[in-house]
Amino acid sequence: MRIAFLSTFYPYRGGIAQFGGALYKALEQQGHEVKAFTFSRQYPDFLFPGKSQYVDEKDNSDHIPSEELLDSINPLTYFKTAKEIRAYQPDVLVTQFWMSFFGPSCGTVAHFVGKDCKVVGILHNVIPHEGRFFDKPFTKYFLKPHDAFVTMSEAVENDLRKYESMKPSALRPHPLYDHFGEIEDKAEARRALKINEELKTILFFGFIRDYKGLDLLIEAFGLMDDSYQLVIAGEVYGSFESYDKLIQENKNKERIHCFNQYISDQEVATYFSASDVCVLPYRSATQSGVTAVSLHFEVPLIATDVGGLKELIKPGETGEIVAEADVNLLFDGIEHFFENDAAVYQRHIQDLKVEMSWDKFGENLIQFIEKLP
Repeated sequence: MRIAFLSTFYPYRGGIAQFGGALYKALEQQGHEVKAFTFSRQYPDFLFPGKSQYVDEKDNSDHIPSEELLDSINPLTYFKTAKEIRAYQPDVLVTQFWMSFFGPSCGTVAHFVGKDCKVVGILHNVIPHEGRFFDKPFTKYFLKPHDAFVTMSEAVENDLRKYESMKPSALRPHPLYDHFGEIEDKAEARRALKINEELKTILFFGFIRDYKGLDLLIEAFGLMDDSYQLVIAGEVYGSFESYDKLIQENKNKERIHCFNQYISDQEVATYFSASDVCVLPYRSATQSGVTAVSLHFEVPLIATDVGGLKELIKPGETGEIVAEADVNLLFDGIEHFFENDAAVYQRHIQDLKVEMSWDKFGENLIQFIEKLP
């Protein structure tokens, strides 16, 4: 099959670019002809909340060859990108959607690629975590020219149906990221991070944003005894000041280790290998790429019962689910987790990894596309 793939790719960083790169490689390895199209400008710098949109020399990124054509805020490039995709004459255009900001640019491209090309959107989110006035019209605009969709959680599938009730969709679980390296020795990983080798270690990982509930986890950690330590690893979107204030007021602050910076791909294995459990205390969610990373490193998860998180986090098997984003419930959930046998979680995660490969996701995507009218 001849596939045009419109997404963010290298040299941009982040989970969507990683997803695109991994799926691109899986489709190529299965014998399909794939051409990547990406942004010449993804975000204007003044709209980007982090420190950089681009990978650095430490990142173990998939160097996907791509046409850097689409400027998210320059409509002239929308038509130029569509023209280049038409010239490629693909059987299908695959897009990724994760933020309504990209509705006008990617939606216009999808609209003008030509009637002979099917258009399938992979939806990471439909309704955003942090709403803006333009979300609804921009999302509708993006979805309209698509023929079909792939979602990766029931929550996103349900959100899709609030906009599109008739078009076909397929629900396929998020594959496990496998490009961050192998599991490291736990003691060595803890020494590398300069944290205590003996304590029960809780990890909060990923970009720090208000909806992710790090403040709740910090408060819950303050209820714990001295057998625990908390590792916070990720770049903050906005200011870390409010979190730092909570840490300084926390009775267990000496056992809170902050790495509030961008974590390069080469460093990811160390943080997960050093940890006993990864906690997602989210106030809202659809799905999380952190889940896929954690399960790759065979680290169980504790998450709040929001969005599609519980679809991969099975209580007593791959982790534990907390009823809601509440300090006391998080504390109880963490305590309960450490009362159980870690080997049981590990066995279940190892079984799940077999079913969650990129090859399997790619095969399922092609089968879905082939069945479209």
